[in-house]
Amino acid sequence: MTTPRGTLYLIPVGLSDAPWQSVLPAEVQSQAGALRHFVVENAKTARAHLKHLEVSGPLRELQLQELPEAPTPAALDDLLAPIFAGHDLGLMSDAGCPAVADPGALLVARAHHHQIPVRPLVGPSSILLALMGSGLNGQSFSFHGYLPVGEQERSKTLRALEDDSRRHARTQIFIETPYRNARMLEALLATCQPGTRLCVARDLTSSEEWIHTQSIAAWRKSPSPDLARRPALFLLLAS
Repeated sequence: MTTPRGTLYLIPVGLSDAPWQSVLPAEVQSQAGALRHFVVENAKTARAHLKHLEVSGPLRELQLQELPEAPTPAALDDLLAPIFAGHDLGLMSDAGCPAVADPGALLVARAHHHQIPVRPLVGPSSILLALMGSGLNGQSFSFHGYLPVGEQERSKTLRALEDDSRRHARTQIFIETPYRNARMLEALLATCQPGTRLCVARDLTSSEEWIHTQSIAAWRKSPSPDLARRPALFLLLAS
């Protein structure tokens, strides 16, 4: 007799320390509490998220396996082993929605390879929240993750993104390591055209949330926002 397979649940987590009830449906908390097997980026962070979700029962009894940086198909199959044994498995990111700008997509792809049921649950995505709040084009957009760190290469990339945005009316979205946020803003103001609109979205879903969109020309005249060591996204739309 063949053992029925479990389901891969994609468990979103919060972006800040806001109460989980303000950013997640009750079904996420209920489903996370029913799972005993998880694949996570970092076990310590995942336990903190589960504690924040007020998951009942001893967290030490949960099986949390960390996703390798460059997993082989065999390694991914090992992570999916609980599903083959008939257990449901949860995939969690360090923040927001798993598998969106997140290495967990590799595990989801492997699950589809084995025809394993995949169920994404509703939760906050910093990319979509920033786009929603920006007032920029939500019909055509592209997320680029981190841009080059080197000054010349970063400026070249920004000019290319701005040109693509102008030609296709496409919103360009990217992030930076928090301690380099101020330098990214300086690069944007030095590189982009005055009429290009720039949105900075900081501390999403927290009590310090701040989203502001204006032209590069207006940004150059405005006081610099406090971005030091605070999670932020940058969005631009050229005209």
